[in-house]
Amino acid sequence: MSVEPAPIPTAAPISDMMAAYGDPALCPVRNVLDQLGDKWSVLIIGALAHRPYRFGELRREIADISQRMLTQTLRDLQADGLVEREVFPTTPPSVEYRLSPMGRSFLVPLSAMVEWAFANFAAIQEARAEFAKAA
Repeated sequence: MSVEPAPIPTAAPISDMMAAYGDPALCPVRNVLDQLGDKWSVLIIGALAHRPYRFGELRREIADISQRMLTQTLRDLQADGLVEREVFPTTPPSVEYRLSPMGRSFLVPLSAMVEWAFANFAAIQEARAEFAKAA
């Protein structure tokens, strides 16, 4: 059941790196993960990894997201420079979303996280069941 932790790919422990900023609001890790750590951002970026999508297509692709949450998350990802929005001069106007170059660069660590989740899902489910029994 135990999964060996992977070695930390840095000279300094992660907690030391984050503590070096003192003010949590200035910590790059907290700041970036605040946006990219939520499930909707991950699912939207994962969908846009395949191709550009119109809003309605994204809504159908991520069936359990509300229109409001999709709109807000796309705006946040656009504000962070991870998603680009293009408006086409049609009647009515159509809008398409795609990953920016920075958004595409996030696919490397995101892919590693997705692979880790698949590799460890059964162990996590087992741990949750054991925890629930003990509670």
